[in-house]
Amino acid sequence: MLVLGIESSCDDTAVAIVEDGRTVRASVISNQANLHAQYGGIVPEVACRAHYETIIPLIHQALDQAGVDLGQIDGIAVTNRPGLVGSLYVGLSAAKALAWALKKPLAAVDHIEAHIYANYMVHDNIEFPHVSVVVSGGHTDIFMSETPVKHSLIARTLDDAAGECFDKVAALLGIGYPGGPAIQMCSLGGNRDAINFPRGDGGPDGTQISFSGLKTAVLNDLKKRGFVHEASKNSGRALRPGTPDPKAFGETRTLNVRLPLADIAASFQEAACDIIVRATLASSRRARCRGVVLAGGVAANKRLREKLADACDANKKTGFFVPPLELCTDNAVMVAGMGFHQLRLGRADPLTVDVLPNKEEKQLKLKAAETVD
Repeated sequence: MLVLGIESSCDDTAVAIVEDGRTVRASVISNQANLHAQYGGIVPEVACRAHYETIIPLIHQALDQAGVDLGQIDGIAVTNRPGLVGSLYVGLSAAKALAWALKKPLAAVDHIEAHIYANYMVHDNIEFPHVSVVVSGGHTDIFMSETPVKHSLIARTLDDAAGECFDKVAALLGIGYPGGPAIQMCSLGGNRDAINFPRGDGGPDGTQISFSGLKTAVLNDLKKRGFVHEASKNSGRALRPGTPDPKAFGETRTLNVRLPLADIAASFQEAACDIIVRATLASSRRARCRGVVLAGGVAANKRLREKLADACDANKKTGFFVPPLELCTDNAVMVAGMGFHQLRLGRADPLTVDVLPNKEEKQLKLKAAETVD
């Protein structure tokens, strides 16, 4: 079965053609990072327009790459939840048009579940149930996964998503957008223990996730050092040196304190990873699962992969799984793979299916999630 997948939930337009749920015949992505860099974050209207302009050319490009024509496509898969409403509508409209014109089944795919499914496409030895950790710019969720399509929510960030926190801290440091790669690059050579940024307490059972305190701690550290961030026409944010807090650094209070960017970035990254690792291990204990699957854009972070793998090994977990880097960030391969599985189970959607943006989708998931004791 050849499934054409479409992903447009946020700021990347992606189209893929996957055979039998695993063999990638084509994968093309149009990245919008340069469009949004000047704003220091994603502008929904700009993202929607870019999707509209690129989606049809990408479909043709994917068909050419796979060496097939539309008549050979057996099904259409598309992300319809969660995400930016305008961006979702562009992808869903294109998918509906293809499904109607070709008289092929349509599979509406959950973006978060598709991230998890990326692991099943490349790993054959994942046992159920297991804990799935999805960390990205818009989501930081932990699930107990009982099947490839059944996931029960265990924990969700109380405020910022992990990737969102990385973006905001990168903006504070003036090192660019997107924040994840910028922080990782900036942290190279830095001392992870230079600054003891807060991790919070994890709540009563250790599964609580919050990044707002960590973000504020970085801001306060910069202020103490005499650096503030301000708007910049060129980079969106820039650091301006000022006068260090005379009470902050003891004997160095009279010096013009140089900003140790690498140390700050490395210390922040370590704290952010520790928050995720702690919540993951606590969720594993709560759900009585011995396997951990990591997914989402932030799963591409090298330090997070290292720390979570080491933690799982130290706690005698039966397995730690993470997809290759190209399947961590938003892509249509995972959507086509998930769509294949849904269609194989007979779970095709009508052409009346609608989008479920972030707020509505979160409410639905929280209401429908099973309680994990």
